Amino acid sequence: MTDRHGRTRSAWADVVLLLIGACFLLPLLWLVLGSLDPAAGHSTKVPQQPGLENFAAVFTPELLFRPLWNSLLLSAGTGLVTLVAAVLAAYPLSRYRSRFNTPFMSGILFGTCLPVTAIMVPVYGLFVQLRLLDSMPATVLFLAATSLPMAIWMTRNFMDAVPVALEEAAWVDGASRLSGLRSIVLPLMGPGLGVVFIFVFIQAWGNFFVPFVLLLSEASQPAAVSIFSFFGQHGAVAYGQLAAFSILYSVPVLALYAIVARGSGNALALAGAVRG
Repeated sequence: MTDRHGRTRSAWADVVLLLIGACFLLPLLWLVLGSLDPAAGHSTKVPQQPGLENFAAVFTPELLFRPLWNSLLLSAGTGLVTLVAAVLAAYPLSRYRSRFNTPFMSGILFGTCLPVTAIMVPVYGLFVQLRLLDSMPATVLFLAATSLPMAIWMTRNFMDAVPVALEEAAWVDGASRLSGLRSIVLPLMGPGLGVVFIFVFIQAWGNFFVPFVLLLSEASQPAAVSIFSFFGQHGAVAYGQLAAFSILYSVPVLALYAIVARGSGNALALAGAVRG
């Protein structure tokens, strides 16, 4: 009796998981089928005459290459600036014990709760006064500032996992704190740095609102903004080109994830060797 009830609950759990998986699979299936269908619509269907016309239509500098390059500059710049600032901010929080650590970390956690849309009006006014509108470096710095609270919180947790005894051994050999951070701590927390970078990169890669407000010219807009060029007037949508562009838009993120995941294995092996 108990086994029968257990199998029933397991069957219902499998059904629920299949339904959840279908909810994620159907949009991806529409992307693949729609990108190969010259007459694609909003419904998911197998194309009668599949072809690569949609990819050929978006494979132009104006529609694909320039927006992707802008997205790469924006996301990679945001990730690098955020990562450097997060490491420098997380190191004293991890290595020094103070009564201000907990209030400071609580304040950082509160900073992650503030929506970017709530501060865009004063930020836009500040950019206008400083004449920084349509400036890629200024937009990178603002995106890095918005991503920094969560990055500091994540980096500090990864840094706490690195034993202080390893740094102390380096200090005995004459290394400074900065060289110990560079040669001991950062290599051992390589997988954590990769996680933080991917987290910030994906946030900036898919950010629409901030570049839409701060980057005005089409030459500076990333792919997250230019994708709306496939939505025409009076409700007309180029579904096939939209699906093809969406697939090409997701390739750099998937490639970055694969590269970082491959490098994380080597970093983990190094960490295990040192700790052993």
